[in-house]
Amino acid sequence: MTGPLQGFRVVEMGGIGPAPFAGALLGDLGADVVRIDRIAKPGIEPDLPARFDFYNRNKRSVALDLKKPEAIATVLKLVAQADALIEGFRPTVMERLGLGPDVCRAANPRLVYARMTGWGQDGPLAQEAGHDINYLALTGALHCLGDADRPPLPPLNLVADLGGGALYLVVGLLSAAMEVRRSGQGQTVDVAMIDGVTHLMSALQAFRQQGSWTERRMDNIVDGGAPFYRTYGTSDGKFVAVGAIEPHFYANLLNVMGLGSEELPDQNDRSAWPQLRARFSRIFAGRTRDEWVAAAMGHDACLAPVLTIDEAPSHQQMKARNAYATFDGVRHPSPAPRFSRTPSELRRPPPVPGRDSRNTLADWGLAEHEIAALEVSGAMAQAQ
Repeated sequence: MTGPLQGFRVVEMGGIGPAPFAGALLGDLGADVVRIDRIAKPGIEPDLPARFDFYNRNKRSVALDLKKPEAIATVLKLVAQADALIEGFRPTVMERLGLGPDVCRAANPRLVYARMTGWGQDGPLAQEAGHDINYLALTGALHCLGDADRPPLPPLNLVADLGGGALYLVVGLLSAAMEVRRSGQGQTVDVAMIDGVTHLMSALQAFRQQGSWTERRMDNIVDGGAPFYRTYGTSDGKFVAVGAIEPHFYANLLNVMGLGSEELPDQNDRSAWPQLRARFSRIFAGRTRDEWVAAAMGHDACLAPVLTIDEAPSHQQMKARNAYATFDGVRHPSPAPRFSRTPSELRRPPPVPGRDSRNTLADWGLAEHEIAALEVSGAMAQAQ
């Protein structure tokens, strides 16, 4: 067995961002993910060479011209064999193509139709353009991030695109697929990044209403305000991260820092946090990053080195977990999570558009003469 989703068929409409990341995650888990790509125009190079497009690994690519009726009919033939469809266009785009949920489920009543947007399928912003930072801004999450005296800082595009978007899409799609086993009927899964991030903000919404979270940045327990939950510079220009929230871990951190026997303000005395942050900063600046890591090892002080992207694969813990794998000559993050009996694996490198057109259509039930006719008409292309 290769992955727990072996035999699960997914049609993914080619796009960017969270929808293809969700497709890659399903592919990592063993699903047969067929990406419908546009036919590449001769002489135009992609912005990202295919081998580095990790969001498309473990997929096959069929290149179709969706302006041609034959191509739309071909997508519907694939849909008829699929367990799920993923699309990440603005609302009504798929309907205008003739591939909306009602049409697709007429071809396959058991189909799970998963839709990925930033703002959602409805509401006054539904047709507005946006990116991760915009969706994050609307949820209250972005306002919480960054230094107190500077504008909010985006946390890369991890929170809205991937956390609130792609991962919620996968949960929703697989949940609906499980329900199909009971009812025999598919359904539409409406995934909006603002919905996912709002859900991720559950604890902070509760803290705010309970009165333990302020609206000032760097004034709270997990936003860098607490001296025991933040990063500190070290003597070599690098950084350590400390996260000693619980009292016993905090006591361990103080011991590592040489402050265990001193009289200090109470850990949760917020009025003393600025004073403690300044003192901790001076202490951490007295050693290198790796010296602090060595000093804390084995003491449950919740201290870790802040590694760069290039450093992370060489860390002993990352190596012990095989967190990275070399595949097709490129270092990939390994599939996650891990399974004891049906392990996931990297099976296919990211494809150029149309790399798998002929063999995929054949595998999914199209006759040889149908495939040939599509190619002759220009509705389908096979990459060389």
